[in-house]
Amino acid sequence: MNYIFQFGEILKPVNFDELLWGMLSTLRLSAESMVLSLAFAIVGAMLRTSGPKWVQALIGAYVEIIRNTPFLVQIFMIFFGLPTIGFRLDANGAALVAMVLNGSAYTIEIVRAGIESISAGQMDAAKAIGLRPLQSFRLVVLPQALKVMLAPLGSQFILLMLNSSIVSVVSADELMAAAQDVQSRTFRPFETYIIVFVIYFVVSMLFQAAFALIDRWAFAKAEQR
Repeated sequence: MNYIFQFGEILKPVNFDELLWGMLSTLRLSAESMVLSLAFAIVGAMLRTSGPKWVQALIGAYVEIIRNTPFLVQIFMIFFGLPTIGFRLDANGAALVAMVLNGSAYTIEIVRAGIESISAGQMDAAKAIGLRPLQSFRLVVLPQALKVMLAPLGSQFILLMLNSSIVSVVSADELMAAAQDVQSRTFRPFETYIIVFVIYFVVSMLFQAAFALIDRWAFAKAEQR
């Protein structure tokens, strides 16, 4: 093997800064997607657990369709398919919509599992003291379910961030798109993607540690009360 690694070219400010900006774009896209996914998931999980039968079936079908089809196909359908029926999104908009639709399907199941972990007696007690169903969910069920949901939600955020690399196929602004620009200028693809691998790994581990600390801090304080 005569290949000589030359990381110096990739670590030059003009190239490495582009990778860092790409990572920041990835984090922004992932955060926006996760916030929207969680908002949709809370509503979806509520309807799936206590909504009309046809709504439960509809949400269940959506979850199964999204979870059993490749994310790459989903982003292609949104970016290339929607314009055929009159809806045109730019690359970043299509990436956000695809990530929200994909993330919501998984997050609905996380929230649903959290809700179903709370005994029916909790809702009966809330009803007995005069709380309405929405108030019962917000004040009684959701705070307790959060303990069950927090770790899976943290893992889902990390997975969503890693899956964002796929949206580079439609030229959305994120780390992999920046890496493609850098390697096309430097002609050092192996070194470029090794550095990208390290960036993803380090950021993922930092978020994993952060979510673990949040979990320990939040629920340790709750148990002390």
